[in-house]
Amino acid sequence: MLLAADDFEAYTPQHFLLIGIFLAGALGLVAFGRLRRTAGGRDSFDRAFAVAIVLVTVPSQLYQLAPWDFSLSSSLPLALCDFAWIAAAWALWTRDPVPTALTYYWGLTLTTQGILTPSLGQAFPDPRYFMFWSMHFLIVWAAMYLAFGLGLGPGWREYRIAVAMTLAWAVLAYAFDVVFDVNYGYLVRKPSSASLLDLLGPWPVYVLASLGILLVGWALITWPWVARAGSCREARAAR
Repeated sequence: MLLAADDFEAYTPQHFLLIGIFLAGALGLVAFGRLRRTAGGRDSFDRAFAVAIVLVTVPSQLYQLAPWDFSLSSSLPLALCDFAWIAAAWALWTRDPVPTALTYYWGLTLTTQGILTPSLGQAFPDPRYFMFWSMHFLIVWAAMYLAFGLGLGPGWREYRIAVAMTLAWAVLAYAFDVVFDVNYGYLVRKPSSASLLDLLGPWPVYVLASLGILLVGWALITWPWVARAGSCREARAAR
């Protein structure tokens, strides 16, 4: 069967089907966002999307904390995705620039790695299977809808805030990892499954290299929004 397996394996028909579902949802949300970009005020769809994220992720988090499923190494909400879904729901509900930027950076550059190179031991129909994919899909869908659908991009202020918050998370998560011998954020060792971290050398080189790539990469995906905003201001001033 296409969706039956003892353990989830990347780059199988099941994985490609999931990627196809993800892409279809992303393209649909971007197209829908562009259709209603000119609408002013808050939209009921945005808030329904925010509520949907909360309704999916909160029960998932609670399930992982239940005694029958709890594991110190994986159940606590300490991975960056566990903060990204909060930012996504907040951004959709308020369109505040900071959570919108966090969703953009964390969703497009980090959460996508979980979709393309998943580190997941459970297969269909294990509850954690649905938790993993639903959370990752919703975060990135929100990021793409807000940015490429509604046209809400970050500026340099939001870039600096995102960098500071990400570095603070990395320091705290690393300290927790060391004290409790766990590996949230893969800050102590690489995931057992193949990932882009395999290309960046041993620990701690891959951690420092990842941070450097993020700083540069986030700057590069911020610049077009800043340039666009500057062009719009110049056009308005010339009228």
